[in-house]
Amino acid sequence: MPQFAYRARNMQGGLVEGTLDCADRSVAIRQIEQLRYIPIRIEIVGGAPQVVTSAPGTSTARVAAAPALATQRLKIPHTQLLIFTEQLAHLLQAGMTLDEGLAVLQKRLKHAKVQQMTAALHRALVDGRSFSQALRDFPRIFPTIYVNLIAAGEASGALPEILRRLVEHLMQAKNLRDRVQQALIYPAFLALAGGVLMTIFITFMVPQLTAFMAQNGGALPLPTRMLVAFHYLLTTYWWVAVALVVGGTIGIRAFISTEEGHVTWDRLRLASPGYGRIIKHRYYAQFSRTLGTLMENGIPLLKALDLVTEIAGNKYLERKLAEVRRSVIDGANLSVALSAHQIFPELFTDMMAVGEQTGHFAQTMQTIADVYERELDRTVQITSQLIPPVIIVCIAVIVGFVVFSILSAVFEMTSSLQTRPR
Repeated sequence: MPQFAYRARNMQGGLVEGTLDCADRSVAIRQIEQLRYIPIRIEIVGGAPQVVTSAPGTSTARVAAAPALATQRLKIPHTQLLIFTEQLAHLLQAGMTLDEGLAVLQKRLKHAKVQQMTAALHRALVDGRSFSQALRDFPRIFPTIYVNLIAAGEASGALPEILRRLVEHLMQAKNLRDRVQQALIYPAFLALAGGVLMTIFITFMVPQLTAFMAQNGGALPLPTRMLVAFHYLLTTYWWVAVALVVGGTIGIRAFISTEEGHVTWDRLRLASPGYGRIIKHRYYAQFSRTLGTLMENGIPLLKALDLVTEIAGNKYLERKLAEVRRSVIDGANLSVALSAHQIFPELFTDMMAVGEQTGHFAQTMQTIADVYERELDRTVQITSQLIPPVIIVCIAVIVGFVVFSILSAVFEMTSSLQTRPR
């Protein structure tokens, strides 16, 4: 019977190594998970590497690359990702191993692409890869923050807890998107109606009005002349606007593709009104919740900082947190280091300092997360309520200007006809 050497993490996050006599790799994985370990690496002792066989005349590299390419392109709806994460969390909390949970989901979930994804994840687990490594094969399904949180759960032995947090995060993102979409339905309808109305005015009425005024020799008022000039630019130089939009988009993407450009872009996102506040509060809650969970499960502070830095999803914050980590290595308290770099508000660092002084750091971080989750909900509610009136006011101003420009020309023409000698 083959012998497998394994490396895994126990429930306290410690590294465990050993050997098992098993029929195959899948049996070894099940035995390791039954010990409540998270497998990191499993290798057959003294065995030759497995070779992928292929049909005659077929390139082995192409056979191996085809599934990888398929997983790179696979994408599922956000709702299906939420269902997958939620059901996997329930199965693990009920006592199933990860291998058993994925096998159950492969049969239970009926969405074709989800079944394909679950089968690939299960195969990767049987082949000895960790769950987080397998998730990286699906970049269009699992975002970086998702994968890194799973890696944190594997390292800490708190994978069911992390999955539950991910369910909350995905649900929060879905609720946020749904609320914003619902808030924009009425303004979007008004914007569409206003756009159609302005197009009709500018395309049909302005040329007729201009021609009629030219025949009668009347002078157009300033608002009408501005509208006529806009009509001329729109009908004659529309291609310039298209070129500017396309060129600007390409330029911004090229700028963001560089390291410094990405950092600058993410910094501007944080500084943007409304949206930046939502990003900040969501990250404050996420940072404190994840850090508290990691510390509760025995992960050292520096390792926990590495993991929460990776889940930032913002290059500017990642760079700042790397500087914070260096300060902690030099001996500073985490609250002092965060306060010095000014990436978290004073309330956040003050509460963290209290947790450091009282020895209840993990519990304090969970309390901080509760505070900023409530603040996030309030910010989202206020922002979603402000969007419709702002859009309505903008549309009213534009449509009002167009109507005023036309009516002022009509009044001017009527006045000139009344004052013209008979």
